Amino acid sequence: MSRALIVDRPGSHRLVRRDEPVPGPGEVLVRVAAAGICMSDREVYDGHRAASYVRYPITPGHEWSGTVRAVGEGVDPALVGRKTVAEGFRACGVCERCRCGETSLCGGGYAETGFTEPGAFADHLTVPARLLHPLADDADLRAAALLEPAAVIAAAVRTGRPRPGERIAVVGAGTLGLLATQLLAAVSPARLTVVDPRTARGEQALRFGASESLVPEEAAVLDGVFDLVVETAGAPSTAASSCLLARRGGRVVLTGMFAPGADGIDPVHLSVSQLEVRSVFGAPSRAWSDAVRALGTGLLDPAPLITHEFPLERFGEAIDLVGGGDPKTGKVLLRP
Repeated sequence: MSRALIVDRPGSHRLVRRDEPVPGPGEVLVRVAAAGICMSDREVYDGHRAASYVRYPITPGHEWSGTVRAVGEGVDPALVGRKTVAEGFRACGVCERCRCGETSLCGGGYAETGFTEPGAFADHLTVPARLLHPLADDADLRAAALLEPAAVIAAAVRTGRPRPGERIAVVGAGTLGLLATQLLAAVSPARLTVVDPRTARGEQALRFGASESLVPEEAAVLDGVFDLVVETAGAPSTAASSCLLARRGGRVVLTGMFAPGADGIDPVHLSVSQLEVRSVFGAPSRAWSDAVRALGTGLLDPAPLITHEFPLERFGEAIDLVGGGDPKTGKVLLRP
């Protein structure tokens, strides 16, 4: 038997027991070790995610790690027993964008594990074998559950093109911001400033490699200073404020998920300052490879971000913590 958490509609969930799933051709069956809960999952539960990006009823869970239990027809049986993660976007692999390596921009239509396809808030899930990123035999599956947000940040770092000796700012010290701090510290910047109103998160950023931590009011005096600004907060003001922090000719990468009504970027400032502004939504295959390598080599250690772990039966308690505003709450995991 296998259990799965199902959100039938916003605000309504149930834990069901069913036969263990069987992988189809080209698929693998994974025994889930850990699954992270993020704000996107909270949006699904609250009914705040755009209708085109969720399909009810749904088993959420797009941040996860596990072990391959069985393989379907046409899949290498040597994968059985391997620790693994997998890309969430079910990219078609044949459209123009996919063939250019931009799998997060797939033109075949949106499909993603945990949003339109059954996710990892379950004992088992099936995924296409082509999306797997196998891990080392000694990989920490608890930490590896955070490789999905790490891949998003790896995509942001690729996009931002940081160079040794640059002045870099990270706006936001949540999960994405702290993972960004670790990866950017490895580039040896001259200055790595993390901006967040929560002083406890700022202190954690210092332990993750930041050279300084500032609240937004303190950072405002540094407008025009930074070569690269990586925005991770998705707060109403942070896209605009990130552009102000960048020097003339600087680079800004937006990774936060913004709600309608967020402050706009001043087009006059954007034009006169000749800023390069890019955005990241999800992660292409190459960014997943970057994140998995960073974990394997020790450049990335997500484990200190985890503050709470719950069994599937306590999903209600777990989802209440996410987005609840307590600065002591970091990454929340479900452990099936």
